[in-house]
Amino acid sequence: MGRKRLQETADGRPTVHTVAARAGVSIASASRVLNGVGGSPETVRKVRAAAAEVGYVPNAIARSLQSQRTGLVALAVEDIGNPVYVQMMRAIEAVVASSGRQLLVHATGGRIDNETALLRRLANRYVDGMIVSPIRVTDDHLAALVASPVPVVVVGQLGADAAVDNVRTDSRQGVALAVDHLVSTGRRRIGFVNGPLDTVPGTARDAGFRAALARHGITLDEDLIEVGDFQYAAGRAAAERLLARTDPDALVCANDLIAVGALHALLAAGRRVPEDVALVGMDDTELAQMMFPQLSSVSLGSAERGRRAAELLLQRIAEPALPPRREQVLPSLAVRASSGPTLPAPRPPSRPSSEGVIS
Repeated sequence: MGRKRLQETADGRPTVHTVAARAGVSIASASRVLNGVGGSPETVRKVRAAAAEVGYVPNAIARSLQSQRTGLVALAVEDIGNPVYVQMMRAIEAVVASSGRQLLVHATGGRIDNETALLRRLANRYVDGMIVSPIRVTDDHLAALVASPVPVVVVGQLGADAAVDNVRTDSRQGVALAVDHLVSTGRRRIGFVNGPLDTVPGTARDAGFRAALARHGITLDEDLIEVGDFQYAAGRAAAERLLARTDPDALVCANDLIAVGALHALLAAGRRVPEDVALVGMDDTELAQMMFPQLSSVSLGSAERGRRAAELLLQRIAEPALPPRREQVLPSLAVRASSGPTLPAPRPPSRPSSEGVIS
C-alpha cells in the first residue's frame, strides 16, 4: 500500500493533517495528542514520532485563538533595574513557568499614563493576565483595573473597596521596626531620607516615621527629614542636603538604593557608620549584604509578595468568578553592621603631638 500524500501549508510547513497521515491515525486523534489532551499510549507514541519525523511545529497563534489563551503573563513595575523588583520578578517567573506560561516584563518609569495605557491595552488580550506594582494609584488606575477584560493582580496598597486581587505589605510598620531598633541602641536624633511624597510608599513611610517618633516621645525635627527619589543618585543628594544642615546620629532610608547613596554621602562627609551615624534601609535587597558595612534593612517581603501575586493570578485565570482577595506580607528587620548593636562610645579626642613643642 502506498503512503498517504502528506498535506502541508502554503509555505510548506507540515500540519496536523501531515502528522495524522504519517502516524496512520485520525486527524482528531493527532490533534488531541498534539494539544496535550492525550490518547492511548500507542497513539501518543505514533503521533509524537510522526511529528518529530516531519518537523511539525505547533501554530501558537492559531492555538491561542482557539483556546483564548496566549500562554503569556505580564508584569509591570516602575524600574526593572531596582533590586526589589528583580527579587519580585524572579519569584513571579518561577510560579508562572510552573504553569507552562512565559513572563513579559514592562518598565513604566512610575508614569501613570504608561501604566493605564498598559491596562487598557489588555482589551486586545495579548496576555492571559497581568501583575502590576504601581507606586502611584489614581482614579484612572482603578477604572482601568476594574474594566480589564483579563485578570489583574496589584502588588501594593489599594483602597479597602477596590474590587481587585491585591497583595500588600505594611510600610508604616516597617519604618516603625527601624525606628524601634535605633531607639533601642540609644539613638535619638534619627533622620529620615524618603522618596517622593506623592507616591503610595512615600506617603506611608513618612507617616510611619512620624508616628514611630511620637510613640517614643521624640520631638520631630523637620530638619532631620529629607525627600528625594527612590534611586541611588537622588538618595545620595538628599542625604547630603540633610547632613549639610543638621547632625543626626542615625538615618532611616525609604529603600536600599537610597541607603547606599546615604552611606556614600556619610563616608564622604567623614562620618563613621555606625559609630557616628547608624543607618537602616528598606526592602532588604541583595545590595544590603553587598555593602561595607553591611546594611541593616527592613524586609518588605518582595519575593513573597511576588509569589503570592502570581498564585492569585493563576487562580483567577482558572476561576474568573472568584471574589476579590487581599493578602498581606508582614515586614521584618534584618540587623547588620550598619546600625550596630548599641550606641558606640564617642570618638576619643585627638592628642596633640609633643614633637616640636618648645618648653
